[in-house]
Amino acid sequence: MKQILAFSLVFLIITLSVDAQDKKQKDQTAIKEMCGCFEVTFNFAETFSFSEDSLYKPSKTKVDKGLEWAQLVVDEDDKISIQHLLQVGKPDSPYIVKHWRQDWLFENKDFYMYNGDNEWLFEEKTDKDVEGQWTQKVYQVDDSPRYEGSATWVHVDGKSYWENTTTAPLPRREYTKRSDYNVTLRGNRHEITEYGWLHDQDNAKVIREKGKEDVIIAHEKGYNTYVKVDDSRCQAAKDWWKENYDKWATVRAKWDEVYGRDKDLVLEEKVDNKVLYKHLFDDEMTAEKDIDTTIESFVKK
Repeated sequence: MKQILAFSLVFLIITLSVDAQDKKQKDQTAIKEMCGCFEVTFNFAETFSFSEDSLYKPSKTKVDKGLEWAQLVVDEDDKISIQHLLQVGKPDSPYIVKHWRQDWLFENKDFYMYNGDNEWLFEEKTDKDVEGQWTQKVYQVDDSPRYEGSATWVHVDGKSYWENTTTAPLPRREYTKRSDYNVTLRGNRHEITEYGWLHDQDNAKVIREKGKEDVIIAHEKGYNTYVKVDDSRCQAAKDWWKENYDKWATVRAKWDEVYGRDKDLVLEEKVDNKVLYKHLFDDEMTAEKDIDTTIESFVKK
């Protein structure tokens, strides 16, 4: 009887292990479906206003289109990194813009959570908190932090999706125009579709002040579709990445060193009257020493 129970237990452990590995492989496949060349449509509309200011004006509906190359940078068992590049201008002579980056980490426990006003608070979660989950870490165009959150990829009824709600800085389309809120509470859903993938967002615009409860002044809907097209259409972006890979690998390495300090992070808005990406996008900014010094000059804490 004991032998039967022992055999049953071993069989159960093996089965659970195989199922877990199969699930993880499905997760990895879903994440890498976000790589390739895509026609992207960005849609944002403010849906509800809660501001008590009678002069409050909602943000205008924003619709943009573009061609985007999503380059697989790291493909490891517990980490997948994807760099996004916008390809703009005339098809025969396009201009490449280094866009956002997303890293996916399996059962990651270290987080930098946005707290408003260019401050990220370091948090460490437990093994139980992140069991079976993937953290999506999203970075700015200069590889500085943006937002991150952890959740489980779901594969059911022919769908594969990941959902998380987290705090984030204002998007670029907002922070140059608005100063009446300082945190975006982002509800992110990444879903793999027949045409490519969908980034579905339900966001809240939040006023965060120390010692006070958060105040939501408006809700916003984001609906960004990534329609897969032939990779050859993004050849210029692929070529640009090969030419500039070493420089941005150096930038990522420096940021990894900063993140590895595992403490709260506060960044300067500008140094020498320029934001960080304008420093790093300079073609003359290639030496490791210059890159390290420049990034460090923006780190206040």
